Amino acid sequence: QVQLVESGGGLVQAGGSLRLSCRASGSIFRLNAMGWYRQAPGKQRELVAVVPSVGITNYADSVKGRFTISRDNAKNMVYLQMNSLKPEDTAVYYCYANDWPSGANWGKGTLVTVSS
Repeated sequence: QVQLVESGGGLVQAGGSLRLSCRASGSIFRLNAMGWYRQAPGKQRELVAVVPSVGITNYADSVKGRFTISRDNAKNMVYLQMNSLKPEDTAVYYCYANDWPSGANWGKGTLVTVSS
């Protein structure tokens, strides 16, 4: 129903910054929440940040004050600005979008590696 494609991952040194982008395409009736999740080796996929269509954004405690999520509804895009990156931020980052009526949609992920 909805296809999500991430970009912007890569290798960065600790303390550096990176900006992830995600574009939604396909049969979009209505996008609700959009956001980012991540999964590190041996760990469960976890919420990084999510922004609803209307309302207050939510961030994982581990990224508050460092990451900023934003969305451009006209372009069907969501972004994640990551600052002050730490090695523990290393993970595959997945774009997420909830659409009506299908529900959750996931991108294939983009790898972020933070070196010490």
